Amino acid sequence: MKSDELTRMAVERMAALIEKGKVSPVELVEAYLARTEKLNPKLNAYMTVMAETARAEARAAEAEIRKKKYRGPLHGIPIALKDNIYTKGVRTTAGSKVLADFVPDADATVVERLRAAGAIVLGKTGMHEFAYGVTCDNPFYGPVRNPWDASRIPGGSSGGSAAAIAAGMCAAALGSDTGGSIRIPAALCGVVGLKPTFGRVSSHGVIALCPSLDHTGPLARTVGDAAILLEAIAGVDAQDPTTAGQPRLGKLEQLWSAESQRSKEKGKGKKEKGKRGKGKGPAAGMRLGWPRHYYFERVHDEVRAALEAAAKVYASLGAEIVEVALPRLRDPDVPRSLIALPEARAYHERMGWWPARAADYSEEVRKRMELGAEVKATDYVRAWEVKQEFLADYAAAFAQADAILAPTVPAVAPPIGASSVRVGGVSATHPAGDDENVRSAMLRLNRPANLTGLPAISVPCGFTRGGLPIGMQLIAPIWEEAELLRIARVYEAAVEWSGKQPPV
Repeated sequence: MKSDELTRMAVERMAALIEKGKVSPVELVEAYLARTEKLNPKLNAYMTVMAETARAEARAAEAEIRKKKYRGPLHGIPIALKDNIYTKGVRTTAGSKVLADFVPDADATVVERLRAAGAIVLGKTGMHEFAYGVTCDNPFYGPVRNPWDASRIPGGSSGGSAAAIAAGMCAAALGSDTGGSIRIPAALCGVVGLKPTFGRVSSHGVIALCPSLDHTGPLARTVGDAAILLEAIAGVDAQDPTTAGQPRLGKLEQLWSAESQRSKEKGKGKKEKGKRGKGKGPAAGMRLGWPRHYYFERVHDEVRAALEAAAKVYASLGAEIVEVALPRLRDPDVPRSLIALPEARAYHERMGWWPARAADYSEEVRKRMELGAEVKATDYVRAWEVKQEFLADYAAAFAQADAILAPTVPAVAPPIGASSVRVGGVSATHPAGDDENVRSAMLRLNRPANLTGLPAISVPCGFTRGGLPIGMQLIAPIWEEAELLRIARVYEAAVEWSGKQPPV
């Protein structure tokens, strides 16, 4: 099999070939390393490439599989890790100068679980400094570049993970998401990014930004691959008291067959309640909420058109699109910042980095550390009250819909170094168009799911006329990752976006 074909393959297919002995983990690792050697100088997706340890792990995996000790769909699969995730004996910088030489003495819980599943770690991916930004334009290690257009950002802060997947430099990856840092780069790089429910996945051994809002989760080429990674890393961890025991997803066959069964159950409910449509098809019985408030305000015309087209695809597959109200939802920048600023500063003080190493922070992050001392306790408490208001609105919407359908970001990937991005077309009220600060634009539609802890996924849903990816965000009730993945998969199977490759 050709090297390029191997590095474009979904984990699901790779796993089947590895289990049957038709593809070797050694062959896979060499293919990915060769592609990384070729492309990383241009894209800067990897901070550290673990070539020799990856080769050793591949040989060990191959030997186990030959002895019929196959561990499952991640056995022998080459993955990458965001560089704020602890790796024993391997530099973990969090994209900072402060931790330029930091080498953990243990793996993060998610890494332990991936290794137990047989995954092979190819390397550590580039990110925004301390995960405190959305561009991955790193002042210490250089910008990560978008494989669809190397002059543009990949999104952040997990931009290296998304860029590596899109460019065929790893099979899948992990990232972290505090305000959209998995979903934003997934949308801008044309891959799948899943932020689980808060507490579904352990953050032990992941360098924090804001412990109350941080989520660790997968980025992947397909929805099925994201499900495979989530199944491997989820679960209670005694070292992370925020984790909760929830039913596992199970094997993909079980997950997707549950989709069929649930559709049948919903079909029965249609007759009983008389509230669901009479659609037929793989999405029959699914209800998707189209929000009247917030999510479609100040959205670029091409992004809006792509989301409207995605809704039509769902409807053609049998889903019902229902308007939902989120009247109290507003940009949670202020409440989220009132939580993130003091928690980030407290964490950095506890780790001994701030203020001792203040001179080694970039101006951008240093200013946020300074602001963390100015937040009043009463404002911090009020921010958590806003969270409850948001949750109440979402609960009312979920009484009408299984998931909410919205853009992941309101614009396409801006150029590296740009301060603003176009989020609206020319109109009577905005004759020159509508621009927005890059940070605000990238975070605005993602922050609500972080503040509330709700699970959310970004799935490719089209391209602009200029060939840049557009992402669709689906948000589900707490702990409903299985349903979220099923809804996302139905759409993915009906379109061809996941098969389109960047020009890099």
